[in-house]
Amino acid sequence: MRITDRRFAALMMLPAALFLAVFVGWPLVQFVSNSFFDISPIAGGPRTFIGFENYVKAFQSSDFWSAAWHTIVYTVIVVTLEFVIGLAVALLFSALGDSSRFLRTIFLYPLMIAPIVAGLLWKFLLIDNFGIVNELLTRVGILHSTDQIQWLSDPNIALFSVALPDIWLTTSFITLVLFAGLQNVPGDILEAARIDGARYPTIIFRIVIPLLRPVIAVALIVRGIDAARVFDVILIQTNGGPQGSTETMSLLIYRTLVRFGEPGLASAMGTIYLIVMMAVAIFAVFAIWRPGSDAR
Repeated sequence: MRITDRRFAALMMLPAALFLAVFVGWPLVQFVSNSFFDISPIAGGPRTFIGFENYVKAFQSSDFWSAAWHTIVYTVIVVTLEFVIGLAVALLFSALGDSSRFLRTIFLYPLMIAPIVAGLLWKFLLIDNFGIVNELLTRVGILHSTDQIQWLSDPNIALFSVALPDIWLTTSFITLVLFAGLQNVPGDILEAARIDGARYPTIIFRIVIPLLRPVIAVALIVRGIDAARVFDVILIQTNGGPQGSTETMSLLIYRTLVRFGEPGLASAMGTIYLIVMMAVAIFAVFAIWRPGSDAR
């Protein structure tokens, strides 16, 4: 019996679909259902249905709103700096052409480092009094003493400080995605713009970036979701301190589940977090990519 192309494609996707259903779909269903129960942290303990009480408790918690705000600020800092730096480097690599092969290889090295290792590395670089960064800044005369800037101890700058390892790790990912997108920008359009006398900034903002909208949307959505769920980099550096200034949603959910022993409340917070991330991703697709706009 002859199999149609559509059935053949469905058969090829079936193993992956079953894998996702078993290891992603079913745990996700259990996770969401747990948010409607008061669950004992002890294995085999009582499990009582309480409806939306966990959601009400989450929305009434000041820690929840504080962690949500920290997550938003952290994500904006990381994604904005990564996109600006990544676009600049991608344009540089594109201008250099094949001469940038060696530089591209070197620039991708941070992607091979585990986040927890990067967190430890930057903790030693930024640690108060004897951190390498403050030591170098003192030696060149920018700082008067090595404890003048307390990168990880000052609540006002700690969130930015813990974002540095993430920026260092994954800017190369943004660069790689944008560089791949630049290879598909038609050269005749750019040449026509140059002949018409368009300056470089005009070409970038009026031609290149609009043509890269789908690529930019994918890069920002992937990195935005990844940055918003940050956990290990912050845990190893500050563990959410000082004074809770670096506690994000992932750390709060972890603390609620492990330290306070409230699986139901942690599931409710995680479900809210998941819904918001999905809504932001959908909004980003239509705001940045704008599917169908090219057809019009």
